[in-house]
Parts: sequence; structure tokens; C-alpha cells
Amino acid sequence: MPASSAPEPGLAPLLPDYDGACISNVVPALLDRSPGRGTDPDWMPAAARHATQVVLLVVDGLGWDQLRARSVLAPTLSAAEGIDRAITSVAPTTTACALTSITTGCRPSEHGLLGYRLAVGDDILNALRWSIGSGNAGDARRTVPARQFQPCPSFSGASRPVPVVSKSEFGGTGFTAAHLGNSPLRGYRVISSLPVEVGHLLRAGEPFVYAYYDGIDRVAHGSGLGELYDAELRAVDRMVADVVTELPAGAVLVVTADHGQIDVGPQVELLGRDVMASVRFMSGEGRFRWLHARPGAADDLLEAVVERYGDSTWARGRDQLIDDGVFGGPLRDGVVSRLGDVALIPHTSIAFVDPADTGENRLHSRHGSLTRDEMLVPLVALAGGGNI
Repeated sequence: MPASSAPEPGLAPLLPDYDGACISNVVPALLDRSPGRGTDPDWMPAAARHATQVVLLVVDGLGWDQLRARSVLAPTLSAAEGIDRAITSVAPTTTACALTSITTGCRPSEHGLLGYRLAVGDDILNALRWSIGSGNAGDARRTVPARQFQPCPSFSGASRPVPVVSKSEFGGTGFTAAHLGNSPLRGYRVISSLPVEVGHLLRAGEPFVYAYYDGIDRVAHGSGLGELYDAELRAVDRMVADVVTELPAGAVLVVTADHGQIDVGPQVELLGRDVMASVRFMSGEGRFRWLHARPGAADDLLEAVVERYGDSTWARGRDQLIDDGVFGGPLRDGVVSRLGDVALIPHTSIAFVDPADTGENRLHSRHGSLTRDEMLVPLVALAGGGNI
């Protein structure tokens, strides 16, 4: 199936709908679904509003545009309630930021995990690996305590601890502690085990189960939005159907994602010497690249990148992005220093290289920017029929 088209130059960025249909509002809405409350959001599928049990499945990297373009490959998802309407991710549209917004119900401005690589003093924290530098020596779990770096509690408002069904390898990591807190983990190793683990929890009477699957994102990063992506989408759709068979009467499966994808391939930009002369170091990711300016050089740096990359990229100063509400409002204390002075946010199919992050340079499809391909994600519901 063809990839969704790249955005046309000159389009305005698609900003998160923080006050409405946004991933940061999904968990709070699902945890507060009392009958007769009268404030159910109209963007939440009706089947989920008063379910006796809810499973929230987050499929990493499953964008709404990509799913709709391949509806024939995903008949279960494409027949689900809510498929005709998208919700937005957060900014930046990257896993560390978006998953934290989902599980905590907080905006990026509140939780502060504002990207894949964040400045911590003169160092860079890789939020997914929770490391500074490389190798085991870079383990930052002690030097950067997760629950201090990201203080918003996960699944706030739940009547009991929310069990998490996720890959076993994610247990005990710094990022897991940062976005899932002390939630009990039911680990799995292969995709077929996820529905089984969900079924065990539902039969034990759990009112709310959170499940996470990362295969779509991994395949897109590794090979783009081609035949391997299509094959993975088929597998995910079958997995969703298997979860539905585990739902008792009155239970509902809600499926969403943290962000979409856009094919970039080899189209990467290495900043020229004239720009780098004003840059101390970089952070962020290829499609939301932060430039940390040398002292006194921020204004000149912004002017230089607007002149050079304005046809392909939204180049913005940090203060403008904050004032425009891109992150959801004023940043909480201590978070501004994690960001650079100037952001490069492409609206065409390119990414900006940081030579210090060699792993990211091998990615094929990417995300992070504010295009519709990356920003729009599904929010669908499938009801159970008492098949357990």
C-alpha cells in the first residue's frame, strides 16, 4: 500500500487539541466514566463510556492516516466504532513524550518529558534508554531519578493499581518508571501472548487494563511504510481480534496510538558550518530538532535557519513555541532548561541529523513533527460478547 503523501510546504503546523480530542485526555476520560455523569466527551466512542471493564491498547506508531490508507489490511480495526474520526497526539509526536501523556493524563508542559533526547545540564538524556553517554556506564537511573524527573502519577484517579501488559524487556527500565510508575507489569515476549495476558486480567476482575505493543513503530523505523509495514499491520489487526475474543460481556477494547509516521528514508539534512558556528550541541530528534545556541547567538541562529530551511521546515524559537501553547501551556519549573533555543520542525519528508546520535540516523520512517501524518492517531472501540 502507498504511504500517505508528504505535507505541502507552507502549511501551518497541526497543533494538539489539548482541551479536547487528544491522547492526553483518553485515560482520564476512561477512568471517569460513571453512568449519568453527563460530561462524556463526544470524541470518546460511545461503547467505551459506560463499559464495566476497559482494555486500553496503545499501538506504537499506528497513525490514523496510515491506517485509513490501508483499511483493507485491517478489517477489525477498520470496522471499529470511531474509525471515521481521529484524535491528536501531543508535541513533539515522539514516543517518550506521547506515552507519558497517555498514561499520566498530563500535557507535555506538565510532565516535562518533552522528547527523545533532552538536555540535563551539559549532558543529553536518552529518555527511552534512560542513559547519558553510551554503554552501561551511561545508565542514568541513579543520577536522574525517573520519578523526580517526571513527577506526574500514572493512571491518576484509578480506584486500584492499573495492571500493564507490555514486553517483559521493558520491566525495570528508567523510562518505564517515568511513565508507568509502580503499575504492576504482566510481561510478554511474543505478540500472541498479549491477548492471553489481557484475558487473565479480565477474568481476575480488573476494571481497567493498559496494554502496549511496539511492533508497528519498529517495522516503520526499520524499513519504512512498505510491504513489511503492511504485513505487520495485518498481524496487529489479528492480535486486536484476538483481544476482542477475550472480552466478557460489558467489556470494551479501546485502541489508540502515540503518534503516526512519515517516510523519510535517506533524505536527511546535515547542518552547514555557518549554522553550526552558532550551535553548542543538539537534542530532540530528527523531526523536532533542538539547537542549543552559543551564548548570545540565539537570535542570529533563528534568523539563519529560517533563511536556509524556511521552505521545508517550521523554524521556531523556544519561547514562541511555549507562548503558542505547542506543549500545552507554560512549562513547569525546571523544564525549560531541557530544551534548546531553536527548534527545526520539518513539514516535508526530511530529518535533521545530529552526529552525536548515530542510532537515529539509520531510521527509515520517522515522527516528531507537527504534520497530520504524525499528529493524527485513531481512537476506536470494540465491544466484547462474553466469549470467555
